[in-house]
Amino acid sequence: MKTFISAIALAIATPALAQSAAPTVADADAFIVQVEKEYADFGQYAAQVAWVNNTYITEDTDALSARVGTQGTEMGVRFAKQAAVFAKLPGLSYDTKRKLDFLRAGLTLPAPSTDGAAAELNTIATRLNSSYGKGKGTLKGVETNGSDIEAAMGTNRNPAELAEMWASWHNNVGTPMKADYARMVDIANQGARELGYADTGAMWRSGYDMDPDAFAALTDKLWGEVKPLYDALHCYTRGKLNAKYGDAVQKATGPIRADLLGNMWAQEWGDIYDVVAPPGAGDIGYEIGDLLKAKGFVETDPKETDPAKRGKWEKEVFKIGEGFFSSLGFEALPKTFWERTQFIKPLDREVICHASAWDLDAKDDLRVKMCTKINTGDFVTVHHELGHNYYQRAYKAKTVIYQNGANDGFHEAIGDTVALSITPQYLVQIGLLSADKVPSADKDIGLLLRQAMD
Repeated sequence: MKTFISAIALAIATPALAQSAAPTVADADAFIVQVEKEYADFGQYAAQVAWVNNTYITEDTDALSARVGTQGTEMGVRFAKQAAVFAKLPGLSYDTKRKLDFLRAGLTLPAPSTDGAAAELNTIATRLNSSYGKGKGTLKGVETNGSDIEAAMGTNRNPAELAEMWASWHNNVGTPMKADYARMVDIANQGARELGYADTGAMWRSGYDMDPDAFAALTDKLWGEVKPLYDALHCYTRGKLNAKYGDAVQKATGPIRADLLGNMWAQEWGDIYDVVAPPGAGDIGYEIGDLLKAKGFVETDPKETDPAKRGKWEKEVFKIGEGFFSSLGFEALPKTFWERTQFIKPLDREVICHASAWDLDAKDDLRVKMCTKINTGDFVTVHHELGHNYYQRAYKAKTVIYQNGANDGFHEAIGDTVALSITPQYLVQIGLLSADKVPSADKDIGLLLRQAMD
């Protein structure tokens, strides 16, 4: 969950701007001060509404979320335009200039100032989010929620059932979103152009302390450096899948059938490591999900009604994650984290299961929203999401506009760096892996391949 400067930009018309035909540096400073005074209350309220909508999807919470989102977008557009006026002034202090730049590019989805545009944009965005959360597919003909299908695709090796899960979820959930998504992009692009950008993509690419075109060029350069590895990985994986399933399922040339890759979006391939592991060196000797279960971790039965049992072991995975950060010297998570986090999918309502980390008050109201499974992938995800939470808390003493990551990519890099710390030695230190089971040096290729698959 992004903090409020990028998620919901709040705009307040300042008396100085309204009264002065020629704005001054003092007016710009006053504008920033006034905005930051107003920011926190609206941002916290908007985050609370978003949390309720994500963890309790109904027509009413959709309506509330769309309404608050509309207010934030309309304010944000007005805010960005005012910031653009002040940003042209010579003699601005470093902080004022940087904060004005943040405000100008702070909207995730801008809307044009046309009457009703912000409301339409936020109604669509809310509907897409909730449709995703409520979406169902089928497995063996039985209707199954997205979170359970996602987990099943990581372990199922039946190509017909994989095809059923993939097609049913994407056809039921993804395909009906097409018209809404296209309209959302159209409105956002209109809004971005009104703010002086070529389109929404150009606005997003302007948030990295460099010219948007330079950012795109750097991205292409970095991708070019790693592309040979991933071309080879694609070819290797395709060969292994062909060997396992045969030409009728996976041809030896051409694209890989996406549903065979162990992930609902073919985004991370680590769950099919057992299929692609090279002989000998590929056997790394452990699977984190199996280690957890061997230690007594039990995934909550979806029909379990006893509050003392629901989420008990999933919460223990988060305790392990907290211990990682405590070992680095960070203070413990607040008591409210354990009271307010959504650890598993509730019994009685639709929710967004996709994992995300939240900081609702830019102080200490840290939470994670997740439908945790006792498996390797979610063990890693817990550490990743807590990386977001600890980073969020690290900048809480900053002024409101600076309460965000260096950029959105940096926020993700924090989480992924933590995830890379889940080494065999770490598993020994936390008591999951026996020291005599640590893979020897000749297993490094297997360990590195497992990382590369993800």
